[in-house]
Amino acid sequence: MYLTIEGVEKSFHNKDKHQVKVLENINLEVEKGQFLSIIGPSGCGKSTLLYLVAGLEDMDEGQITVSGKKVTKPGPDRVVVFQEDGLFPWASVLDNVMYGLLLKKMSKKEAEEKALAMLKMVHLSNYVDAYPHQLSGGMKQRVAIARALVMEPDILLMDEPFAALDEQTRMVLHKELLDIWRKTKVTILFITHNIREAVLLSEKIIVLETRPGKIKATFTVQTMQDGVTPDSVSLHLEQQILATLEEEMEKVLKEEMGDDYSFKTNHLHRDSSGDMGSHI
Repeated sequence: MYLTIEGVEKSFHNKDKHQVKVLENINLEVEKGQFLSIIGPSGCGKSTLLYLVAGLEDMDEGQITVSGKKVTKPGPDRVVVFQEDGLFPWASVLDNVMYGLLLKKMSKKEAEEKALAMLKMVHLSNYVDAYPHQLSGGMKQRVAIARALVMEPDILLMDEPFAALDEQTRMVLHKELLDIWRKTKVTILFITHNIREAVLLSEKIIVLETRPGKIKATFTVQTMQDGVTPDSVSLHLEQQILATLEEEMEKVLKEEMGDDYSFKTNHLHRDSSGDMGSHI
């Protein structure tokens, strides 16, 4: 298996200096070139798991390996795209995308050629000389994705990259991300609160329990030959995932609102296209 997560556990100290376990006994295998989404209530450790794979955090127990090699620190084989684009405001679109390549001591000519090719892939060839403040939110995220992919990583780690965007922009970026994934064959781990987003994009979906995060369920997305998930299959899968999440969401809400709170009796709108748990 390409990416293997074995018995991973992680704890942090809260403001009262008490140890809080965030992840518990995470075991997961990801195939090379797979698109896997991780979904779950706020605070269940989704982003923490992503940062452990990136090598940005140290785990307390367990190990993570990529092609049999242990992850102990960040590396060029694993690149993160965050919710905030993180672009340099003083640099042009082209310079933002070239930045990592120049750090690798690549010649400016070669770096520019690679950056221009990647910007063409994300349909931003007409904006190479623009600055971040001149771009829409969706365009900024496309630049961030281009900056990550130009490094030719083996694994692209995406931490709710479309959460702050409007629905129409999300739809466009979903299509573009899928096109890029099919062209590059990069392995993608994608964090989201949005059930429909996970179903539309992924081959495999992991649902985490409320803290401490443990794998509660795994879903495989059955697609047709052209990579499209039939609407009937998509809706059924969304309902399955929502039903799986409801118990975990109720735990979080009871913790905040009291033990007498009931998720079901409060009749929350069952719209699986929304960001379930993102505002808990």
